[in-house]
Amino acid sequence: MSKFKTYLPIGIGALALLIYGFTFVVQEYEVAIKLRLGQIVGDDYRAGLHFKVPVLNNVKIFDRRIQTMDSRPERFLTVEKKDVIVDSYTKWRISNAAQFFRSTGGNIPRTSRLLSERVNTSLRDEFGKRTIQEVVSDDRLAIMALLTKDVNENAQDLGIEVVDVRVKKIDLPPEVSESVYQRMRAERDRVARDLRAQGGEAAERIRADADRQRTVIVAEAFRESEETRGEGDARASQIFASAFNQDREFYSFFRSLSAYRQSLGQDDVMVLQPDSDFFRFFRDPAGQ
Repeated sequence: MSKFKTYLPIGIGALALLIYGFTFVVQEYEVAIKLRLGQIVGDDYRAGLHFKVPVLNNVKIFDRRIQTMDSRPERFLTVEKKDVIVDSYTKWRISNAAQFFRSTGGNIPRTSRLLSERVNTSLRDEFGKRTIQEVVSDDRLAIMALLTKDVNENAQDLGIEVVDVRVKKIDLPPEVSESVYQRMRAERDRVARDLRAQGGEAAERIRADADRQRTVIVAEAFRESEETRGEGDARASQIFASAFNQDREFYSFFRSLSAYRQSLGQDDVMVLQPDSDFFRFFRDPAGQ
């Protein structure tokens, strides 16, 4: 009994070592390949416990989650042969574990270096088709979609899938920035001049229309005033004629008195002959 108690821990330890040597575990976020004397004999392992032969088999396990490769800013030429400095990053993950091991040896730094070359090639091709203005102001989503598709196709031989390629920032070298800003400023000035010219033309049209309306309104008001004045004069003449016909002698006397009132007693000097018809009512002793 004492020997059993002595050898039991040893047996359990030996069994644990045996199980550890003959099995391997693949997590949900991992992919694995099994090698036999350096040759790949299996690469389709789901998450769980799997078996191997110690010494004869070797297992490589890789992380299949999305990885991020942050590239260094690089210079690229546009179609105008001008430099732009592009800062980008790439999202990728392992799609074929066996091919990934054959191409990169499972080395992440080496994978990043090979992938960076392909990303730079695609960036160079895409930016070489566009002007600086198109690169800066066009729809970047369309450019990045083309980049992702192109890089993914070129990276199939690495056993990886490129999920996304993003351009974080596009800068211009100092020697290019000033010329671009000057051209953009000139373009904005041209647009501003066009807008001012259109505004001036619209203002002239509004002024001309206002002047026309003012002329028409003044002419119509003058016509109406003349018509009203003519009607008033006609009405006054009619009243005068009616009063004159009722008593011509009294009407003449009243008009003479009005003339005396307006003419006499003013500072003006009026020279008339004594027998002038103007004083005919003063000469008449009967007051006729």
